[in-house]
Amino acid sequence: MADEGAIPDTIHASAVARDGRAVLLLGPAGSGKSDLALRLVAAGWQLVADDRVVLTRVGDRLLASAPPRLAGLIEVRGLGIVPEPTHNAMVALALDLGRRPDRLPAADWIGWHGLPVPLLAFEPFGDSAVERVARALANAGLDGSTTPVQPILIVTGLSGAGKSTVLKALEDAGHEVVDNLPISLMDGLLAAAAPRPIALGLDSRTRAFDAKALAARVAALRDCARDVRLVYLDCADDVLIRRFSETRRRHPLALDRPAIDGIRAERDLLGGLKRSADLVIDSTELSVTDLRAIVTERFGGGFSPGLTVTLMSFGFAAGLPREADLVFDMRFLANPHWDAALRPLTGEDAAVAAFVEADPLYAGTLDRIDDLIRSLLPGYAREGKSYLTIAIGCTGGRHRSVAVARALAGRLAAHLANSGQTVALVHRDIAKQAGDAAVVAGAPLTDSAKAGEASSR
Repeated sequence: MADEGAIPDTIHASAVARDGRAVLLLGPAGSGKSDLALRLVAAGWQLVADDRVVLTRVGDRLLASAPPRLAGLIEVRGLGIVPEPTHNAMVALALDLGRRPDRLPAADWIGWHGLPVPLLAFEPFGDSAVERVARALANAGLDGSTTPVQPILIVTGLSGAGKSTVLKALEDAGHEVVDNLPISLMDGLLAAAAPRPIALGLDSRTRAFDAKALAARVAALRDCARDVRLVYLDCADDVLIRRFSETRRRHPLALDRPAIDGIRAERDLLGGLKRSADLVIDSTELSVTDLRAIVTERFGGGFSPGLTVTLMSFGFAAGLPREADLVFDMRFLANPHWDAALRPLTGEDAAVAAFVEADPLYAGTLDRIDDLIRSLLPGYAREGKSYLTIAIGCTGGRHRSVAVARALAGRLAAHLANSGQTVALVHRDIAKQAGDAAVVAGAPLTDSAKAGEASSR
């Protein structure tokens, strides 16, 4: 963890890393920092930051990271700002691209936060530049000992929205899970924790819970270059009331009053956290299975360093997805539902996909949506957005939207294959029977609700 009271320095530089050891590329504008960083990335190095680097003291080492607004981006001359995943790393060497090196140079030193870093004058151009950086790191760089940067996931939100389900899914996915930890104990826990990802459950049930204090603690962790994400669980009031009634639990903020009073009070208490959350998950229409699948998809393999794009098919008959950032309507395409042979199938079946693709409007529409999404991705990444949900809708959410969402997901996955950004595909309503709103697969968030649905059919 960053030293108490240490204020990160932001310097004008670029940085790349190999095997967890970062090389700072220093020099005035036009000295070739971004160009050399791009060539090193092409040779298998990892980008830490381009143009600005945040330096934070961690014990007796310096941690290099990208400022939030520049994370996941690199400038390519002639192309502009393009996506490129960024990774934190400990500083091992600094190269000054603005000074002409001697033929047999001796290492100098430069320092931040009272810590010295070897410094070499360096010529960034020429075919051998990439190999010379590797040799400089091997010969003059600090050793490879590093302090691990632990991924931190903070899960909060409304009581009854599914936080326990999310924490259990994260534990199954390999996270160390701690629920209801007082905020005052966070620093001690994070200082002693192991490198594997940790998930903290914090909400209104937590002792001495203070939403503003939690938001300030998250901001402080980010300022210290900690890899922290805030996930907020939301749900519609009527569904929350039903869940509390079915489980016979009292709302933690309304022990002697109706549940709706506690729900409203909690919304007011947590409103600021929802606005600052990296990811908002609305569990109103989700089963336990659906919620676990979303969490596993997002965090089962750890944190993605870049933007995670989710293509979600849905049916307008069941309502718009609450988490959608962009929505596209496919109800103008020919509908396989009216073909008796295709009706029982879904857009995942080849016959349905072929039927949808045969519509004269399909190809041009897919091209235009694909172009639009690609043009927007750098902007979303530049603004520090971690998750982008693109919803593709049709009437029932089983045929046209499924086929189009899968096709778009394939295109975007190929486009982003080497960018560090990930693409997920979710079919919200594919399990619903044609012409019926009853969910066939997946248990609701309460067992009693499942029993009630079964008895009503």
